[in-house]
Amino acid sequence: MSAVDASVEQLVYVRDDGYTVARMSADSGPGFVASGRALAGIQPGETLRLAGAWGEHPRHGSRFQVTACERIVPSTVRAIQLYLGSGLIRGIGPRLAHAIVSHFGERTLTVIDTRPERLTEVVNIGPARQAQIVEAWKEQKEIAALMVVLQGYGISPLLAAKIYQVYGPDSAGVLAADPYQLIGRVRGVAFPTADRIALRSGVSERSPQRIKAAVLDRLESAAVRGGHCHLSMTALLTQTAELVELDQELVRPMVDALTAERRVVVEAGPEQIVVYSKELHAREVKLADELARLWRARSTLPLRPFQEDPGLHDDQRAAVTMALTSTVSILTGGPGCGKSHTVRVIAATARAMGGTVTLAAPTGKAAKRLSELTGLPAMTVHRMLAHQPDPDALFDQAPAQADLIVVDEVSMLDLHLATRLCSAVPSGSHLLFVGDSDQLPSIGPGSVLADLLRVEDLPRVRLTHVFRQAEGSGIVSTAHRIRAGELPRLPGGGGFWFEELDDPAAVAERVAHLATEAIPRKQGVDPGQVQVLCPMRKGAAGTAEVGRMIQERLNPARDGVPEHWSGSSVFRVGDRVMPIRNNYDKGVFNGETGTVTRVLPEDRLVEVRIDDGDTVGYGFDELDDLTHAYAISVHRSQGSEYPFVVAPIVAESGGVMLRRRLLYTLVTRARSWVVLVGAREALELAVHRLGGRRNTGLTRRLVQTLQG
Repeated sequence: MSAVDASVEQLVYVRDDGYTVARMSADSGPGFVASGRALAGIQPGETLRLAGAWGEHPRHGSRFQVTACERIVPSTVRAIQLYLGSGLIRGIGPRLAHAIVSHFGERTLTVIDTRPERLTEVVNIGPARQAQIVEAWKEQKEIAALMVVLQGYGISPLLAAKIYQVYGPDSAGVLAADPYQLIGRVRGVAFPTADRIALRSGVSERSPQRIKAAVLDRLESAAVRGGHCHLSMTALLTQTAELVELDQELVRPMVDALTAERRVVVEAGPEQIVVYSKELHAREVKLADELARLWRARSTLPLRPFQEDPGLHDDQRAAVTMALTSTVSILTGGPGCGKSHTVRVIAATARAMGGTVTLAAPTGKAAKRLSELTGLPAMTVHRMLAHQPDPDALFDQAPAQADLIVVDEVSMLDLHLATRLCSAVPSGSHLLFVGDSDQLPSIGPGSVLADLLRVEDLPRVRLTHVFRQAEGSGIVSTAHRIRAGELPRLPGGGGFWFEELDDPAAVAERVAHLATEAIPRKQGVDPGQVQVLCPMRKGAAGTAEVGRMIQERLNPARDGVPEHWSGSSVFRVGDRVMPIRNNYDKGVFNGETGTVTRVLPEDRLVEVRIDDGDTVGYGFDELDDLTHAYAISVHRSQGSEYPFVVAPIVAESGGVMLRRRLLYTLVTRARSWVVLVGAREALELAVHRLGGRRNTGLTRRLVQTLQG
């Protein structure tokens, strides 16, 4: 066992479990590479006391394999300058760090700690910059102290900055008093993490506080991981008892207590008792009420005789009539069946009759695609709801006030957004839902389109006729075969191709090669025209690993160019990224894409230019809101269309995500070619495995509401 003090020069690799590889420098000797899970959470510039042993990596040579890591105060001039100039302290960059250390030498950190007013002695540091540095210094010291506290609980120090972002200087006190309140408020903290802290702090295993937190966690997990709006009482009791390793008899009283506290809602379903979180129950009730209001309202759309398009198929004509005469209606159908053309005719006819029309979709890409296919302007649902009419323009209506509102890609609408949408539409307006019911359901909880299609009172038209121009497409024919539960014709042709390969690591390598070299070279296109879609995030062929491989091929690290590691992801100028959460303050929404334009360590900021939008800044503590877009999940591709799609199809971990809806959605994201790489057995599994239904009560609730 050896020990060494060294400063972190650069992070080379960070894995999801915290395993880290870093280049280190030591004043007492040459630089070296250190690796190990004990390095989780380290940042460039920090000085560490490492314990471990020297070893030889078969590919990368000599490494110091770390078994223990302690953060220490840098003591040498070089280490202090590296620490201050690394971006850890907001407001100090490399040049200013050099100026500060040149002025104060080895006393620099003591001066910042005890005589911070002396910082104004340094050129370019005025009172405002001095105050900023002092505040950032205090924050960094508190986060470092919080890391030590977390390590004492056996928790990854990676969570320290996230906890501090929510609770600030009170973080340590919150951990000691009630760690369960972190669940749902701090990203990355679920029940097991909070529970480990609580139990090590002396909380009883049978504590009501502990069991209540577990109940709420199971409901939240069901919503986030499975899209469920409720759990059956039986499932909730079973899952909670397993989580806390206690008898169910101790759990049921806590469900009753949460009901009395109005934090959960218990209902008698048609077959069993079900339990909702308070929020999801309220939204489901609200959505059913708003849909019933719109369905009962008398139409305000001017209805005049209109000339029918002679090129329409019979079911398309029926859809036009339905949309113009029903205040709530649904248009559905698969690829090549003319949904977009039908929407264009519906919108044009409504306008010709003197009505106003708004076209919208859940994401920016879906809205752009809708606009391209119909030739009419379209916007996101979020922007439609946020837009207000100009008070000085007497006839300017907000988009949500139009006579006809068409919402495309409705399979993407979760319970939250659907409720906001329907609440904003005035009585008398026509609301037409358009979507493919065979696509994946929304990322968020609920199954809105599928639930609405089960309500017989709601008018709907399903387009089934595949038009001649789509019949020759290998993508369209493959999609319809998959929807019917049939294996695609292999290896394919006319836009669809399957390349058989068994080993997941080899599959990932092949997918990365196809996306970055083979397809761009053969088709004469930029690699940006090729999108990799993965059924899973983890594993050798998941989005994380394949995305990392593509990033290293297309946008590797460059000497002298700033980059920033956030968890296991590194952000570089030129990276393609995607916001994964709506941020109304920044004006960016889940599913949009953008490009990193600057990484600013001194300001602890990453700037992103959103496609067809503005440039926005993400603080280093906000980067959980971004994911790289080199390889994305099939769910996040919904509503988008790409010229070329490449996807790994492997049965890692049992292929839990391989379902018919997922494969169908994946194939229909491609415009020209879709190439699947993987095992034939995995492809067969995806075609034949049906996904289960989400637990929702919207259909039952809406039927009851419509029937009075």
